[in-house]
Amino acid sequence: MTSATAEAPTMTQTWQPLCTKADLVPFSGVAAWIETTEGPAQVALFYLPGHATELYAVDHHDPFSDANVIARGIVGDVSGAPVVASPIYKQHFRLDDGQCLEDEAVRLRCWAVCFEGDRVMIQA
Repeated sequence: MTSATAEAPTMTQTWQPLCTKADLVPFSGVAAWIETTEGPAQVALFYLPGHATELYAVDHHDPFSDANVIARGIVGDVSGAPVVASPIYKQHFRLDDGQCLEDEAVRLRCWAVCFEGDRVMIQA
């Protein structure tokens, strides 16, 4: 298993299956529920085939609009870093660490994700 994103909050975490590779949409996001030590959470999962890091998982909740919409955002890159733009107010979040580019005080949670064969695994 190869980790692909920034670390999640420091608590006892376990790897759990999330979906299959066939469930992903290349260069786009999909939303999923996961069980965390803090309770259920909505995750936005992004698949960027051909990139050095192909899989990212960030919080699906947009802190600016207070809506669960990040998986529906526009994927792109800013200064070489993969980002998603919120579909509502268009703030950009780096996929590798969740940092908002327009407001340094705002960051989305991130989870480690990887492929295990055709399964997508997430550490939560």
